[in-house]
Amino acid sequence: MSFIEIILLAIALGVDCCVVSFSQGLIINEERELNSLKLAVTMGIFQALMPAIGYLFAFLIFGLVKDFSHLLVFVIFLILGINFITEAFMVDTEEKNSCIDFKCLMMLGLATSIDALGAGASLSFSETSLFGPMLVIGAVSFVMSIFGFWFSAFFQKLPSKVMEICGGVILVGLAVKSLF
Repeated sequence: MSFIEIILLAIALGVDCCVVSFSQGLIINEERELNSLKLAVTMGIFQALMPAIGYLFAFLIFGLVKDFSHLLVFVIFLILGINFITEAFMVDTEEKNSCIDFKCLMMLGLATSIDALGAGASLSFSETSLFGPMLVIGAVSFVMSIFGFWFSAFFQKLPSKVMEICGGVILVGLAVKSLF
């Protein structure tokens, strides 16, 4: 693959990171700088590691995951999206927990990077070296995640319930998109 093709692949893989980070940025109000970095680092690491895993175990993993990867992504995003929407309607005196804890970050990182397994296998099958594309994909995903998170700040003046529902709808939309 040429460098331009690797950049385009990285952007395509980073789109989910951007959208998920945007949805998180809508509802996360506490420690925004730190939480945006935690989210972006998670996205960048997962997007860099998954192609490496797909590359190194192309024949084994790609064959096993290929047929149902879209269902795995669908289930993870659907659960997270429904959780966001139902929490928006819960009445409690405590501030709602945003999805930025370790478990949630791992789920988001995994869900956004499943496609990267296939990309890594494709790199292997096309006999492209791994290290350069891995770094580019991780860096582009990091940057797109930061952008998505901070771009959402323009929409934060809307009521938080609306923002949580919008974030949930975005995640459910990503779930549905993964089926096609």
